[in-house]
Amino acid sequence: MSLDISVYLLLAATGLVAGFLDAVAGGGGLITIPALLSAGLPPHLALGTNKVAASLSSLTSASTFYRQRLFAPAFWWRACLAAALGALLGTLLINQISAAWLEKALPLLILMVAVYTVLNRKREPQGNQLPRADRRLHRRQWGQGLLLGAYDGAFGPGTGAFLIVSGMALYRLNILLASGLAKSMNFISNLVSLLTFIALGQVDWVLGLTLSLGIMAGSFIGARSAIRFGGGFIRPIFVLMVLAISIKLAWQAWF
Repeated sequence: MSLDISVYLLLAATGLVAGFLDAVAGGGGLITIPALLSAGLPPHLALGTNKVAASLSSLTSASTFYRQRLFAPAFWWRACLAAALGALLGTLLINQISAAWLEKALPLLILMVAVYTVLNRKREPQGNQLPRADRRLHRRQWGQGLLLGAYDGAFGPGTGAFLIVSGMALYRLNILLASGLAKSMNFISNLVSLLTFIALGQVDWVLGLTLSLGIMAGSFIGARSAIRFGGGFIRPIFVLMVLAISIKLAWQAWF
């Protein structure tokens, strides 16, 4: 696809903003997918192309959290494996079924996340303490990974927000540890979904890599900002992002 140079520059700038927001609170796809559609890509090709940038963005964020010892792969491997399996199934299913009913329900689901976050006044756990590993924890890891991995593979918007809030609720993690887990699981699901879209021939590499240049820079800045300033920095941005996600999706689905 041959486009004017201004389109490529605009995509790179869009990626910078989306990468920052996605690293801090999730929801970058709300910015990048419309940008790709505006560039003239059909919906399935836009979703597949977006996964190029999403994979590189989440890799940048996940590696930053890992280097700061905010993600332990040996402890969370079940959740990551489940996310990979879920993403594969979700990406295959989106090419076979209609998602009209979910498009209308999705804004309500995401709005519930925002309301839960605002109303939840429980004090966050202090320090970087992991939960006790037992069979109950393992079942939760499989359930979280399969469900949200499938959602990310099939649709995507709000996955980072869902992963953060479910990590805090299921494992009683502070928001930094929950973010580290979320970014790592999100990288796995994005990568598997990307590989599936490649097999289906639904990726524009030039546009995807152009978007990636900006989104990786934004992810690096966002992840380091989140780690430096902590939960007080993440929480308000997180709440604003999930509200923006719910409003945008509600407008699309209902109006």
